[in-house]
Order: sequence, then structure tokens, then C-alpha cells
Amino acid sequence: MTAWLCLLLAGALEIVWAVGLKQSDGFTRLWPSLGTLTAIALSFALMAVALRTVPFGTAYAIWTGIGAAGTVILGIFMFGEPADAARLMCIGLIVTGIVGLKLVTQ
Repeated sequence: MTAWLCLLLAGALEIVWAVGLKQSDGFTRLWPSLGTLTAIALSFALMAVALRTVPFGTAYAIWTGIGAAGTVILGIFMFGEPADAARLMCIGLIVTGIVGLKLVTQ
């Protein structure tokens, strides 16, 4: 598995565990809590693999960017959070930054 794919999957798992935190209700619900902890562990493990090749600053920014943008998007769809133009523009800026970092990193 390539480092970039590991990084993408690590970012996706960051979204999973962020939503899992909400679903676990403060770690008071067993299955959402276990799913959250598993997603955290897998996300960190995949991030560690990606860091073997991808520069640290780039990897961390992309990992958190994927998590941040994805979590906001799921918040809109799953929890009815606002989807106003300013929020969507900010998500677009995050995605633009992620793509830009990938394009300038070898």
C-alpha cells in the first residue's frame, strides 16, 4: 500500500472516529465507543506508515484537513448542522489546501 493511500485512509478514519465520538455519547455507549477507539488506533497506525515517506508537515496537514472537512460535511448531513455559503467556502479552502499540498509534495 502506498504512503499516499495510507494517508488518505488515515484521514477517512479520522472522520469516522470524530463522528464516533459524537455517537459514543461521552464513551457511555459500548459499541460506538469501541468503534471510535478502533478507528483512532487504525488512523494513527496508517498515519505512522505514511510518515515513512510523506514529509511530516504535509502529512499532518493533509490528515487533519481530510478529517476537518469530512467531519463538517458529515455534520451537515447527519446532524443537520448549517450548510451556509461561508461554511461551504471554508470547506472548499481546506480541500484546495489539501490538493495543493499533494501537488507540491514529491
